[in-house]
Amino acid sequence: MRRSALYMSAPPARKHGILGLIGPGLITGASDDDPSGIATYSQVGSQFGLGMLWTMLFSYPLMAGIQEISARVGRVTGHGLAESLRRHYPKWVLYSAVGLLLLANTINIGADIGAMGAALHLLIGGPAHLYVLGFGLLCLGLQIFIPYRRYVPYLKWLCLGLFAYVGILFAVKIPWPAVLHATFLPRFPFTRPALTAIVAILGTTISPYLFFWQASEEVEEQQNDPTEDALIKAPEQGRRQLGDLRAGTWIGMAFSNAVAFFIILTAAVVLNAHGIKDIQTSSQAAEALRPVAGRFAFLLFSLGIIGTGLLAVPVLAGSSAYAMGEAGQWPVGLEKQPGAARSFYWIIAASTLVGVGLNVVHLDPVRALFWSAVVNGVVAAPLMVIIMLMACRKDVMGKFTLPTRLKVLGWAATAVMAAVTVGMFATFG
Repeated sequence: MRRSALYMSAPPARKHGILGLIGPGLITGASDDDPSGIATYSQVGSQFGLGMLWTMLFSYPLMAGIQEISARVGRVTGHGLAESLRRHYPKWVLYSAVGLLLLANTINIGADIGAMGAALHLLIGGPAHLYVLGFGLLCLGLQIFIPYRRYVPYLKWLCLGLFAYVGILFAVKIPWPAVLHATFLPRFPFTRPALTAIVAILGTTISPYLFFWQASEEVEEQQNDPTEDALIKAPEQGRRQLGDLRAGTWIGMAFSNAVAFFIILTAAVVLNAHGIKDIQTSSQAAEALRPVAGRFAFLLFSLGIIGTGLLAVPVLAGSSAYAMGEAGQWPVGLEKQPGAARSFYWIIAASTLVGVGLNVVHLDPVRALFWSAVVNGVVAAPLMVIIMLMACRKDVMGKFTLPTRLKVLGWAATAVMAAVTVGMFATFG
């Protein structure tokens, strides 16, 4: 069936059931636990044991707050973040942010697809590079040939794959009193390795691509629902739309941090406890689990890498396309046919295929993740400043400027990310 026929037959978007109510927040949160994130959390758990579990509790309100603010900008204005930046800020600000976002996302795509190929190779053997190409083409084909409103329910169900990391805990013994103590009464070692680990965790958890993606997907969902409009035009819808947005975002971020918590915990009680403290990639973590925790844990961890990659790669490529398209005033949207948004889909294709190509030229996954984290860390704090200032402007947000709760959370998250960026450069020496 042609794509145009798929679009004509698609019914109006309706919010049925829990997945319909949660909205883009679930996908955004789940995509944060991509193979790159899994590698970071596995490294932290294997190196520090239970000592960094508290970071998931600490980062939760910060990431949820800034994501709710980003989503709020999209719902209120009816535009993605890049479009709002284009309308209200100088071009150099817009293109600097979008250019760095595109660079970081492409490197991240390459690292994620490489991890997926390595995970499948661990499971069944065979040529990892061929798997990398296959996963890249699969992710690309899903975004191009399936309309958004038919595609998004599958993305939401794919989020359930993250429960694989919860399931692993049934295969190992957990020292729960020590876990609770490390989570709620932590002892922070003021050492360079510990600071570097916190930089990596926060840089992985609060990432610019998540801001752009969720704002644009809030707009996409709003446009696909005939009963909704941008709140600046329909302020009477504010209570319902913002209530759904808030609930979906906080649930999605809780889901994300809970999974990250269990990945750190798994690495701590399985790898660190058995003296395995040098894990560099997600596939290494999976392989290390097999002799220690058994094939069941290895299988769940490996399948989780593939599932999270299938979820995250479209989000990374999509956020790049939305940002570039809005900056260039092109037609954008996963609901549009390729012929109606050629440049938008070309960005998705180019980002994905360049990511695949990075693996063909023997991309060093550790170095790729490192530089991706550096770029994200550099971009995040200044971008968050701009988002906060924009979300407080009445000429942008009308009567929906940020309430005190979100101002406190948003500026706190911004201050933490600025401190993290300074800390990141301090660890380079």
